[in-house]
Amino acid sequence: MAFRKAVKGTAVVASASLFVFYGLTQQAEYTRKKARVSHVVEAAEQVNMVYLDELPSRQAQLVALRSTQEFDVLIVGGGATGSGCALDAVTRKLKTALVERDDFSSGTSSRSTKLIHGGVRYLQKAIMKLDYEQVNASFFLHNNNMITYQPHVLLGPFMWYVSSCFARWWQLPYYWAGIKIYDLVAGGQCLKSSYVLSKNKALELFPMLKKDKLVGAIVYYDGQHNDARMNLAIALTAARYGAAIANYTEVVHLLKRADPQTGKERVCGAHCRDVITGQEFDVRAKCVINATGPFTDALRKMDDQKNPNICQPSAGVHIVIPGYYSPDNMGLLDPATSDGRVIFFLPWERMTIAGTTDTPTEITQHPIPVEEDINFILTEVRNYLSPDVEVRRGDVLAAWSGIRPLVTDPNSKDTQSICRNHIVSISDSGLVTIAGGKWTTYRSMAEHTLDAAVKAHGLTADSSRTVGLMLEGAKDWSPTMYIRLVQDYGLEVEVAQHLASTYGGRAYEVAKIAHVTGKRWPIVGKRLVSEFPYIESEVLYAVKEYACTAIDVVARRTRLGFLNVQAAEEALPRIVELMARELKWSDQKKKVNPTDQNIYWHSQTSAKRFLYYEMGYKVRSEQLTDSSEITLSPPEVDRYKKRFHKFDKENKGFITTVDVQRVLESISVQIDENTLHEILNEVDLNKNGQVELNEFLQLMSAVRKGQVSDNRLAMLMQTAEESLDQRGPVSVDRSGGGM
Repeated sequence: MAFRKAVKGTAVVASASLFVFYGLTQQAEYTRKKARVSHVVEAAEQVNMVYLDELPSRQAQLVALRSTQEFDVLIVGGGATGSGCALDAVTRKLKTALVERDDFSSGTSSRSTKLIHGGVRYLQKAIMKLDYEQVNASFFLHNNNMITYQPHVLLGPFMWYVSSCFARWWQLPYYWAGIKIYDLVAGGQCLKSSYVLSKNKALELFPMLKKDKLVGAIVYYDGQHNDARMNLAIALTAARYGAAIANYTEVVHLLKRADPQTGKERVCGAHCRDVITGQEFDVRAKCVINATGPFTDALRKMDDQKNPNICQPSAGVHIVIPGYYSPDNMGLLDPATSDGRVIFFLPWERMTIAGTTDTPTEITQHPIPVEEDINFILTEVRNYLSPDVEVRRGDVLAAWSGIRPLVTDPNSKDTQSICRNHIVSISDSGLVTIAGGKWTTYRSMAEHTLDAAVKAHGLTADSSRTVGLMLEGAKDWSPTMYIRLVQDYGLEVEVAQHLASTYGGRAYEVAKIAHVTGKRWPIVGKRLVSEFPYIESEVLYAVKEYACTAIDVVARRTRLGFLNVQAAEEALPRIVELMARELKWSDQKKKVNPTDQNIYWHSQTSAKRFLYYEMGYKVRSEQLTDSSEITLSPPEVDRYKKRFHKFDKENKGFITTVDVQRVLESISVQIDENTLHEILNEVDLNKNGQVELNEFLQLMSAVRKGQVSDNRLAMLMQTAEESLDQRGPVSVDRSGGGM
């Protein structure tokens, strides 16, 4: 046994040496490339192009799409890749158009793990399987560092968890060597150097960890960002340089014409439809780029039905749990899950994200997280958190599923082994397709795509100028600008920090249109919901940034839907009211009319449906619905019956909003009728407008089991009961002896 361990350790050292040598050669090659393109950074800063201070309206963009005789490039898809292609194209002085059938970043690009590098996952596989291609992927990710272009993204430490069930005597130094290779391939792009932690030090920095299995930890550094905001910043930057971009504009079919020289049909544009109004029009272009992510094959088959599928979709599910599950400044990577997948556990927007899964899936525009994946993540989280931390299903505040557009490898057995490299292909008719890749490599993917497009279509264009090009909001940002927002505008510190990190230098524009609160402090900045720093003026600013629906605001311009579905639902009425005023919606458009698709987009119902299905509200609420078996002890049943009857004074066997309102008024608590109706509706399983005793006992049983942690009715009734008990009857002595 000792001999086998020694042999294995020797093999480890040998393989690590090979990887070090490979990393050195790759870094040397990168240094040479960097020297060759150093002039590009200067060119990007001195590029002689018009930069628009005011964004054109969406209507103006649609007019440009319809009226322009011919674009050089038409990009289909407004995710990170498509927006990156638009920015690369327009800064090469190509006449550029981009259309997206939903909102910018509505698909995979807003549903990521929020990590900028993320290449350590590939490096782990490279070390375990001696796969040099994975090392190359990690190297490639590191040297596409987006922090250069968007300095207000976050930089944070991540702990590589090493447990006794995972580690042997040689594995801690082995993985330390692997992480050092991670630093090595980064070269000058290395954020901060990695280091090893002892068991005690790891527990000091991450006290929630399970003590008995912990051997030690390795800390490395990665970037973290608001993915939807990053995507939008790329698209807006392209628009400011003159690209005609439009969301909610879908491609109905591709336009083709015969090549006069060969007689073959060539793609020359697309017939598009404005989803909001239903109007259809042609957009003509010398080159069409397919950057539709998971829907790559759909557009390829629109070009030619005989084209084979090249994408193998994989579902990645993430959950959001309260921020107290993790330290404020330390993420966690667990490379030893029960089925070999890597789990990330990291703080984000004052909450904690856990994920991700990696399972084959079907292509859909509206992916839905399933209970099986949520429970898998929770189970894995329990494996490395202390028993003192009760990981409850009811603490899942939101969940989402994103579809990774992985490039199919015919030799791979499952999606986990597919490397997230990208491919650029050009069809016989000239359709350029960019497929695969990942968030961090969007800029290089765009550069490779435009290089191929320029060559294939004979376009007259400059070389790529996006290396070092600042994105929307980056130019005027500084680490202390939030202080000016507090001092100059009277914003709360938390709100000012949020605006600065989200909008960068554009935060001043959001602050200028913030509403006066009428309070001593803060002077401006009414929050949409009390526990999150999103303010009403962000809704108004979102409209300027092409938000067309309440979903755009609740999911992508703010991240409420991704952080807490209940808080998002509470904010919806005010969001719709503000958007209706800004976009001049009629009263009819604020209501639901299932027969009118245009009205549907602008309704609260569509946003609630989005939260219910795509953000995990359905699987969250099912935890209560499925708890038909009441598992309370007899004393607990008696206690909760007494609580229920404090509201059901007439012993009807059910309570309504009138009963709850009466009790609240008696303890001087005011809640508007609509909110009360929503609170009761969460528990009203048979939807008859009232909460029956059995439904209330089911609720309390689910609360006791940890399936539901923050139900508003349960907390409201407990608070009311405690207030009533504290008051108690007035004694005879205090009443002066009575009558």
